Amino acid sequence: MKDQQTQQQTERNLDFDRVIDRYHTDCLKYDFATERGRAADILPLWVADMDFQISSYIQDALYEQVKHGIYGYTDTLDDYVDAVNGWAKKHYGYEIKKEDLVKTPGVVYAIAMAVQAFTKENEAVLIEQPVYYPFSGVIQDNHRKLVSNDLVYDEETHTYSVDFDDFEKKIVKNNVRLFLLCNPHNPVGKAYTKEELTHMGEICSKHGVTVFSDEIHADFIWDGPHQAFITAKEGLEQIAVTATAPSKTFNLAGLQVSNIVIKNKELKKKFQAAIDASGYSQLNAAGLTACKAAYQHGEVWYEAVKQYIKDNITFMENYLEENLPQLKMIHPQATYLTWVDCRALGLSDKELENFIEKKAHLWLDGGFIFGKTGRGFERFNVACPRSTLEKALEQLKDAISMIL
Repeated sequence: MKDQQTQQQTERNLDFDRVIDRYHTDCLKYDFATERGRAADILPLWVADMDFQISSYIQDALYEQVKHGIYGYTDTLDDYVDAVNGWAKKHYGYEIKKEDLVKTPGVVYAIAMAVQAFTKENEAVLIEQPVYYPFSGVIQDNHRKLVSNDLVYDEETHTYSVDFDDFEKKIVKNNVRLFLLCNPHNPVGKAYTKEELTHMGEICSKHGVTVFSDEIHADFIWDGPHQAFITAKEGLEQIAVTATAPSKTFNLAGLQVSNIVIKNKELKKKFQAAIDASGYSQLNAAGLTACKAAYQHGEVWYEAVKQYIKDNITFMENYLEENLPQLKMIHPQATYLTWVDCRALGLSDKELENFIEKKAHLWLDGGFIFGKTGRGFERFNVACPRSTLEKALEQLKDAISMIL
């Protein structure tokens, strides 16, 4: 408690209303619009990083590293593991031992390594669409068979659920070897319950399916704590690879560091062998420094940014209800990404994208890229200053008023 009070007094970067110019920083979100066929001044709320400065504790740790001036090969000692473990124990409810940990340059890279480690060419990998589009990309790029147990959308409650009968049938019919779970789910914002994870885990265990649980958004659960896959039921840790990272939580995506937790020694051996075969070894020095500082000293910044984003979600939800009732926002249980049903506009995929970009002048992620069940939806990133979000919604409102 005393340490947190000290952090509160010394954390400098808590002004999330401040608009920081990200142009001309080689920023993917802002500086690559024209290269990707969009107007240079389009307002971007697409890729999942934040428009906020990172914790000053992380900044200071990186400053010290810069001043040292030597950037040789770098690895981690016990203090790094202690930092990662301390965060996991407090926020996820499980412990990470040194022998459980594999570090990778990002979660998508880890997904690719899992596909290569636990499946062979032409074997089936299961996902739950609409889901984060690199899932399908990695499966197909590695010449595996993509199988989807589509999440079921309830038109009345605007919620998503798992069809467990279809889940098991797809596994048996396609002899699925690997299940890529997005927990919590991007883009629909679903926080899986203990019962759901247990049921899926039991089916996977029954049929010899390895589970890769992408839990990169675990720190943004809006009601209650995160439910990790491996703690849903005793024994599930023996079939699982759990991906965690500070990148979404602390806005460190560009530093490319993820912590992969594997309790089963045989699974870890196979996973590490795939990494070795890819030619990768130590992570970049800045990423490791930032990760350790984040988990050691970033709690106050994290709690503050989490509340700010939660308020942004409420603001957007209220704005749409009051000004754009045609659009239905799926109330997110998790993540700083909102999923909006735009089907009432009556536009095709191409027409909707053209409308969003040319008329509303917004750069969003169109739902169709997450799978066929995402058609007619749009994903918004609300991890930005309130004024940016309000401007985006005003542009959307003005554009819709021209066609309805």
